[in-house]
Order: sequence, then structure tokens, then C-alpha cells
Amino acid sequence: MRMLSQAVEDYLKTIYKLQGEDRVATNHIAAVMEVSSASVTNMLKRLTRLELVDYASYQGVRLTEAGTQVALEIIRHHRLLETYLKEVMGFSWSEMHEEAERLEHHISEEFEERIDEMLGYPTHDPHGHPIPTKDGKIAASATQTLAETEPGEHVVVHHVSDGDSDLLDYLEGAGLLPQSKVQVVEKEPFNGPLKVALGGKERVIGREVAAQVFVRPAIHRTTASGTVASSSAERTETK
Repeated sequence: MRMLSQAVEDYLKTIYKLQGEDRVATNHIAAVMEVSSASVTNMLKRLTRLELVDYASYQGVRLTEAGTQVALEIIRHHRLLETYLKEVMGFSWSEMHEEAERLEHHISEEFEERIDEMLGYPTHDPHGHPIPTKDGKIAASATQTLAETEPGEHVVVHHVSDGDSDLLDYLEGAGLLPQSKVQVVEKEPFNGPLKVALGGKERVIGREVAAQVFVRPAIHRTTASGTVASSSAERTETK
């Protein structure tokens, strides 16, 4: 892995994040990475020679097992660094993401292991994303967004998209942080905004923003005193 360039690692990480059950289209990769389709095609041919992707013209691309392991290692670096920058150095959400983007390609495996140990072996980063394990396992993430949540539903924020610094600053200011409890109060039609109850206050959230906040249903349970408490339904499966 240390012999791979930063550009190669960035492509593998991007493909991993975009791929699902289907292959990823080259124009999708180009749009996310803000490069030309021709540049993507040239890189995919190079990655094919390295046996890191399975690529065919007009059919898209998916990672091979080797490519997946490299992508997960870079994601592990990134999310451990974000956790360190937030918890130890006090970076904001947006600052820690940008700094981790710069550092993730350059830390050694020993450095990674020491950060992991010092932080107490965290399982999720501050944005709520699961941190891959050293052996390449990663917990499943929530797939339902706040935008898809119906009025009256109580949910818990699981994770948020971290690709836009301005969005991260907004979410931090709004209090839409992982483990925050949210109730959707109203939902305007025709892709209109949502009114949510958050932290004892009601707040209007645009549908575009709500689509970047991933949630899980809150589980309500009665305590010994008869009061109702809520928590999130966590999935622990790995892949």
C-alpha cells in the first residue's frame, strides 16, 4: 500500500464510498472528484493493471478484494485522524475533516496503531461513521435519512455526510450531531423543509440538508421510575 500514490488511494476511497450492489459509472466518479471523464478512464485503466479494480468500458467499475482492502485502510486512517483531531486537539467538524484528508496518506502503521490505542480503540468517528478494523471489517451504517423520516417519528442521528465543510459547520451549529435525538414535527410537501424538535427547541431544516443526515429509529423503553427513555437501534453486522 505504501507504494501507491495519493491519487490512486483517493480514487480507491471514492469508488468504495460510491459503490453499492452495482458498478460505479465513470461520470459519477468524475463529478465527485471534480475531474474530467477522460482522467477517470485513464486512472481506471491503470488501476485495472494493478488488479485493484474490475473495469469495463460502458459498464462501470467496482473494486477487487485488494482494492477494497486499500480503500478501507485509507478510510481507517482518515477516521482515526478525525477522532484524534476532534477529541485531543479540539478541531471543529469541518476543520478535522479537511486536515484528515491531508494527513491520511502519510501516517505509518505504527502511528495508526498508537492513535488507536491512545483513543481507546474507537468504533466510530465524530461524524458517526464506523471506523474499519485493522483486519478490514466495517460495521453497517444507517441508510435512512432525516429527509425520509415521517412526521411524528422519533429518530437518533447515526452519522452525517462529511464531504462539504460548509454543511458540517451548519450541522454542528444546528446541533445535528451523532446520537442527537430528533422528532420530525412537520414535513412540507413538494420537497419542502422539515420542522423538527431538537434539543428542546423546534427548528426548520431544509430538505437538502436533511438528506445528508442519516438516522435510526429511536427505541422507547420504560424505566423503573415509569419514565420513557429512548436510544437508537444499532446494527453490529460487519463486512
